[in-house]
Amino acid sequence: MTDPRQLIVVDAANVIGSRADGWWKDRAGAARRLLGELAELTTRLPDTTDITVVLEGAAKPAADTPTPPRLKVLLAEGSGDDKIVEAVAAATTYPDITVVTADRELRTRVTTHNATPVGPSWLRDQLS
Repeated sequence: MTDPRQLIVVDAANVIGSRADGWWKDRAGAARRLLGELAELTTRLPDTTDITVVLEGAAKPAADTPTPPRLKVLLAEGSGDDKIVEAVAAATTYPDITVVTADRELRTRVTTHNATPVGPSWLRDQLS
């Protein structure tokens, strides 16, 4: 039996901002580091798991970072939260969707689309 398809949607701004590591000095650089960590994570996850990362604002230049096929980067033209909800609503082929964010309002919004919200520490545990 194979694993069910899973999608992990990452609120990059929220995850990056969850650690005081100087990210505010170089938001694009912090986003590139996160994308590198997520690319490595895809090698340890089941082949049925995809990751979508939403970048917004000053982090958007990090979208030039090469990513593996199971890691997709979306750019938010407006609200990153709106882009995340849009991505979750469009992910109809995934029976299991996890959204990584600490934003309370966003957590509520994605649960209306049957996604499970988790905090940034959940993702940090996966990355370590």
